[in-house]
Amino acid sequence: MKKIKFMLIVMNFLEFAVWGAYLTCMGNYLGKAGMGAEIAWFYAIQGIVSIVMPTVMGIIADRYVQPQRLLGICHLVAGLAMIGLFYMGMSCEMPDKTAFISLYTLSVAFYMPTLALSNTTAFTILKDHGLDTVKDFPPIRVFGTVGFIATMWFVNCAAFDNGSFFFTLMENANKFQYTYMQFLVSGVLGIVLFAYCFTLPQCRLVSKPSQSLAETLGLDAFRLFKDKRMAMFFVFSALLGMSLQVTNGYATPFITSFKGVEEFADSFAANNATMLISLSQIAEALCILLIPFFLKRYGIKVVMLIAMFAWVGRFGFFGLGNPAFPGVILFILSCIVYGVAFDFFNVSGGLFVDSECDVKVRASAQGLFMLMTNGLGATIGTLLAGQIINHYCQWNGQGYLVGDWQSAWFIFAGFALFVAVAFMLLFKSKKPVEAK
Repeated sequence: MKKIKFMLIVMNFLEFAVWGAYLTCMGNYLGKAGMGAEIAWFYAIQGIVSIVMPTVMGIIADRYVQPQRLLGICHLVAGLAMIGLFYMGMSCEMPDKTAFISLYTLSVAFYMPTLALSNTTAFTILKDHGLDTVKDFPPIRVFGTVGFIATMWFVNCAAFDNGSFFFTLMENANKFQYTYMQFLVSGVLGIVLFAYCFTLPQCRLVSKPSQSLAETLGLDAFRLFKDKRMAMFFVFSALLGMSLQVTNGYATPFITSFKGVEEFADSFAANNATMLISLSQIAEALCILLIPFFLKRYGIKVVMLIAMFAWVGRFGFFGLGNPAFPGVILFILSCIVYGVAFDFFNVSGGLFVDSECDVKVRASAQGLFMLMTNGLGATIGTLLAGQIINHYCQWNGQGYLVGDWQSAWFIFAGFALFVAVAFMLLFKSKKPVEAK
């Protein structure tokens, strides 16, 4: 059993290391590459492809290709596209927007389904070996967050200048967090994970009797909406999903923008925004370990409410803080509550869906959860957030996004508070989550 858990730990580590290389620092590069106004679209694209691709890949994993193999194939395509972005950035200081966005779209179209596929793979392997998903999965999943942090720190400190590779915490224009090198890191890791997936235990497909067209297409997962409680869960998942990509897209440009303010220009936080934001993932790693206790003791409603109020703090602390002491303490608090905001929603939500669904539609149901959160919710939320931030802030000649950030963060905090109160009043609680 230890070998099985270790293999899944490595899978989760690489799964999120691929994402951590660019997700939180991509905005810094896009601003310098002449695509700062399109930052919201880059993160919205992740949501747009999540409307279709996770569901499609869930159908394939339920019926045609073992999920661990499909997971590897998706990473191969996504990784090669990331390496293509690296070559485009290396070849031209201002890459062609259409070509760059198209290649990026291809990459995330095959990466986003892997978030659900990796869950399906882990759940299936754990159950096939007689393990409890609610008890045994969170300690495995925590290493995904460790992988995310590892590549965040790597791109924050790694630099390539004058033909030399080195690590630094000091200001350097050629740190990976500001350049196209972040895409190379992601691409290489994706190809490594492709190869690794084919060493995982088989997740045998469940044989099924003759099926209707809806069942064949995987649309039977949408029958979950007939259950009022599940329908309410998915609706609020979409609303909460509107917050998911906001800080991923704008937290590092926000903190880095203080480099354009004389009194904050030399602060550690302003010059190491990616490393500071990694505190969010450290908090996330610790919070994952709390999920089994909270789910079994309090149930999904309380866990989701905790996540929603944590999002209020995530945005509010950013609005009140700054990179210098003591204002930086509020930035740190924002990062700490993010662990609760993300894990108590994403990880608990995935476990809840798995516990509520029939084995025949579990992969499709995970895809549906992804569609509502990282698809519809994240797309709408990111585009609206981009409009708000572009209204209050503008890119200056130094490549910093400056303006009235406080108003923008308070608007986001107000929305999260509204969703939390509505969920508290409308969602009916049931029994705590138990593994099937």
